[in-house]
Amino acid sequence: ELVARIKAQLRRRQKYDAKKQTPDNIIEISDLVVNSDTHTCTLNNKPVSLTPTEFSILWLLCESRGRPVSSEELFRNVWSEVYYEGGNNTVMVHIRHLRKKLGETSEDQKYIKTVWGVGYKIEA
Repeated sequence: ELVARIKAQLRRRQKYDAKKQTPDNIIEISDLVVNSDTHTCTLNNKPVSLTPTEFSILWLLCESRGRPVSSEELFRNVWSEVYYEGGNNTVMVHIRHLRKKLGETSEDQKYIKTVWGVGYKIEA
């Protein structure tokens, strides 16, 4: 009987731990949930409509949370092209659109923070 009770406790714990773990394809930061498998994003349990490019930028920032990601690195990973240094504002415009969809203003940057001279980051 003792062995049976121990096995039951182990089964319960494994079941509880499985529910508690977040899969690798889902990143949760505060009220923001990003799922790479379904290409969905929710904020405060409400869906956020993102273009594929905006989603790719957000996912890359979430994966690198806490670490600044340069515009050049974003450009290389999202567009798979060489970064154009002569005034290409593509990344900046997409970040602005992304912030707007997340309900951020330039003064109140809750999720996507600008690291001046370096790039952008999302804090854990």
